[in-house]
Amino acid sequence: MTHPISRFPVPDLADLPDDIRDAILSVGEKSGFVPNIFLALAHRPAEFRAFFAYHDALMDKDEGLTKAERELIVVATSGLNRCQYCVVAHGAILRIRAGNPLIADQVAVNWRKADLTDRQRAMLTFAEKVALAAQDIVDGDHEALAQAGFSPDEVWDIGAIAAFFAMSNRLVNAGDIRPNDDFLMLGR
Repeated sequence: MTHPISRFPVPDLADLPDDIRDAILSVGEKSGFVPNIFLALAHRPAEFRAFFAYHDALMDKDEGLTKAERELIVVATSGLNRCQYCVVAHGAILRIRAGNPLIADQVAVNWRKADLTDRQRAMLTFAEKVALAAQDIVDGDHEALAQAGFSPDEVWDIGAIAAFFAMSNRLVNAGDIRPNDDFLMLGR
């Protein structure tokens, strides 16, 4: 049974502005398929550009948190927010970046029962609070991260990634954006 990518319009690649079409084709070349989120967001070019600019600023850094730690935050918060797309897509990336075929499923279902280090648990405790109850963050939350060895810049990144993906999870769920089947077997 074939399902639409999104409940909102999905434009033809030929109808897109050159920069967006080029970005989508580049991602498709690198991954072997075009992730549905790119196609779904392309119907709003200004938002597409803003979304992926902030995504890349958060997720493509080489300093501070590792790329696997960044994906760990995404999968944990997306699991908490019941975002099928982000759990499936970023779960694949996490499996690859962590070199662990089991970690994404463990974290998506219940990160508290996953095979994690104390540092990762401290990081996800804060990320969960940012994603679900940011109004309750207190000095002790920041102190726990400092004790776990996180710098102020890394704490900012944990919060920014959790907040960005909490927004993304809501947007994807509201648009009923489906994950590509291609993601399911990556990194297994």
